[in-house]
Amino acid sequence: MKTIHIGILGYGVVGTGVARLLKEKKQLLESRIGAALKLKTIADIDTTTDRGLDLGDTSLVSDANLIINDPQIDIIVETIGGETLAKKFILDALENQKHVVTANKALLASFGNDLVKVAGKNLVDLGFEASCGGCMPIIKSLRESLVANDIKSMSAILNGTCNYILTKISREGSGFEEALKHAQDLGYAEAEPSLDIDGFDTAHKLAILNSLAHGMEINLKDIHVEGIRNITPVDIEFARSFGYTIKLLAIGKIHDDYVEARVHPTMISGSNPLSHVEMSMNAIVIDADATGQTMLYGHGAGMMPTASAVLSDIADIARNIISGTKRRVPILGYPEDNIKPMPILPMDELYTRYYLRFEAQDHPGVLAKISGILGENNISIKSVHQKGRKTNGKVPVVMITHIAKEAWVQKALKQISKTDSVVGRPIVIRIEETDQE
Repeated sequence: MKTIHIGILGYGVVGTGVARLLKEKKQLLESRIGAALKLKTIADIDTTTDRGLDLGDTSLVSDANLIINDPQIDIIVETIGGETLAKKFILDALENQKHVVTANKALLASFGNDLVKVAGKNLVDLGFEASCGGCMPIIKSLRESLVANDIKSMSAILNGTCNYILTKISREGSGFEEALKHAQDLGYAEAEPSLDIDGFDTAHKLAILNSLAHGMEINLKDIHVEGIRNITPVDIEFARSFGYTIKLLAIGKIHDDYVEARVHPTMISGSNPLSHVEMSMNAIVIDADATGQTMLYGHGAGMMPTASAVLSDIADIARNIISGTKRRVPILGYPEDNIKPMPILPMDELYTRYYLRFEAQDHPGVLAKISGILGENNISIKSVHQKGRKTNGKVPVVMITHIAKEAWVQKALKQISKTDSVVGRPIVIRIEETDQE
């Protein structure tokens, strides 16, 4: 039986999970792959902490170059994270004609186009199933299973931290800070959580998925990104009364010559399956022309779910090695020569419906003034709601619009904020429906 040698860069949570699966699932992996997967070396700056795993004959070293330059090692797994050392190590490994597997979505979103070119030049594979959605096979689905489909749209919950916080606020009426603290106590959120709660982690994943879905270059910089810091129990309660749930969504849609790509809190109806995805779970709904809607659901993070996705890439590459083939499936689902730049729709050009909440002064004519400014900016109001008690002379006024242009809404909100009719900043949440009116 052929032996395929593996090295791991980084022995943290994910690296430990990968090592654990390689050790504990050794016989299962051999029976399914038809080769022995031998974990030869792990590199980490911390070689003394007990990870609770018997490494046996696997070496634990502090120098990553001992793996990168080892002629015996076939596949290198990068679990360091970040965009500096990880980038250098992956580029060095690819130049040394090593196959690489990574879960590093931030690196892929920022430098994936470069990494793909280097992998192509050296005729090696770059696997990244674990970079988007944890254990959900999103990458394989877009790259292989849906190969005969034009992908019309994708809507996804891709950050368990945000989904947990929004679920906590919705179920218990917790404030944002209280829900975030609870998520941190449970290990769902980092001590410095901005990457998650400000939407950037989700944007990294959407940039990768757009490329796979549409054969476009990875483009992170043009994706509109908003986080969940301003979502309150008041807005969640209003949403519920209208039959909506608020989720942080990654939304990607193809048009004739451009792509919509945006990340922001979104109101979705109870008929949308994503509205029922709660706590730290992830899910994606893919709408394709031949299949219709397909939904994937699962753990988006965690040691073993992420390690499972890493092993799926290792298995694919190992099977290629056994059969003597290389790069059987293009890294981004399209041969590199077929991947083209594609513009992303500027956010100002978006048309959708909106939830608007104002803290209005309890004076005669206030509602007429707000409505008048919206009307002057071509924004048609579908419904108006005044609920809740007056607080310090202010009452919450909520408006649901018909479809309007983002630029019109933003211009109107600036004008309204300058009047003496409202206090503070208006709250705006976009509404996503399949058959918007």
